[in-house]
Amino acid sequence: MSNYALPGLGPLAWIDVVLLVWFAMAAVSVVYIAWDVFTKTPENTVIKWAWVLTTLYMGPIAVALYVLADKEPRPGEHERFIAPMWKQALGSTLHCVAGDATGVIIAATITGLLGLPMWFDMAAEYVLGFVFGFFIFQALFMKDMFGGSYTTALKRSFLPEWLSMNTMMAGMFPVMVYFMMGRDMRAMDPRELLYWGVMSLAISVGFFTAYPMNWWLVSKNLKHGLMTVRAESSTHATHATPAPAS
Repeated sequence: MSNYALPGLGPLAWIDVVLLVWFAMAAVSVVYIAWDVFTKTPENTVIKWAWVLTTLYMGPIAVALYVLADKEPRPGEHERFIAPMWKQALGSTLHCVAGDATGVIIAATITGLLGLPMWFDMAAEYVLGFVFGFFIFQALFMKDMFGGSYTTALKRSFLPEWLSMNTMMAGMFPVMVYFMMGRDMRAMDPRELLYWGVMSLAISVGFFTAYPMNWWLVSKNLKHGLMTVRAESSTHATHATPAPAS
């Protein structure tokens, strides 16, 4: 394997050089998204944070999706701009991945640092991914959509969250297993750059495998997509899709 000597870093494998460039681009992407979405885009606050988290994981890919689907092209046009179904489905997927992937990363990092078996690692990732996505990112953050009732939000979010997360995991797990099961042991160590590269790739794949299911969920009014929240009417959101069905 070819190595490169970078000042202050010593010899690096070519993949490490690629990952350094990728994460530098991701850092710039996060700064841009955080500034733009919180200062210019009249979006729901939870979705704004979902953009920041997803960009942290997917870098410039998330920036491209943001510009295409949610960045207001001109003042007053956000409602019309986000209305197409493919953008609503993308917003729903974004919401799913931001929550679930955060739980997965927390679990994978803890089990990786502790050196726990691969089977336990995968189980912990699935459970914590669902717990974080369901109890926090879906029910807690979105309870206002259900009249402020956390219990109602839990009841009405369970099935959509479970279906959405399973399709995300269907994309994530094969990528993680492929790279972590013997191809390069550094991919299992959170102290290694390759580990974070594999997580970034797995989440990106999981985003796109979860997209068709989220399209279906939004079309059936089981999940929401992107929204418009104007400063002059902060007490309510203008939805481009109906609220989730009972």
